[in-house]
Amino acid sequence: MKRVTFCAVIAAFLACASLPLIAQDTPPPQQQRRPMPAPTNLQVLPKDISTQDLMKMMFGFTGALGVKCSFCHEINEQTHQPNFAADTKPDKKIARTMIAMVQDINSKYMTQISDPDATPEMKTVTCGTCHRGNTMPAPFVPKPEEHQGGGGQKPQ
Repeated sequence: MKRVTFCAVIAAFLACASLPLIAQDTPPPQQQRRPMPAPTNLQVLPKDISTQDLMKMMFGFTGALGVKCSFCHEINEQTHQPNFAADTKPDKKIARTMIAMVQDINSKYMTQISDPDATPEMKTVTCGTCHRGNTMPAPFVPKPEEHQGGGGQKPQ
């Protein structure tokens, strides 16, 4: 009799312990996303860039400038969808110029830095290097120099 009671208690414990697993909602089916069309009208980015890599890069731009896609890309008024290939917004032309500038700086100048302590990230400029989350980079204003003692000499 004790064995039957013990088995019943164990069975009840296992049943109660598994209730949270049984009660979990089944995950909703994956929403059907429309596949992104292949990139078109690429003028400064590689023509063979994958859609995934392009989107990753674009999200980097939006973060670096603190903007949304519509900052550079026209939005269709009827469908409310972006027209990524359109060149109607002046900011898109500016963005292309800035992307080309960053590519030029990185390939021509940053590759010449031979500091063994610098990581690859330290030898790369990005939009965020200057913009830091703003559409326009803030002008750099150095801190006033602090002088110690008199005599007008800088501390060494």
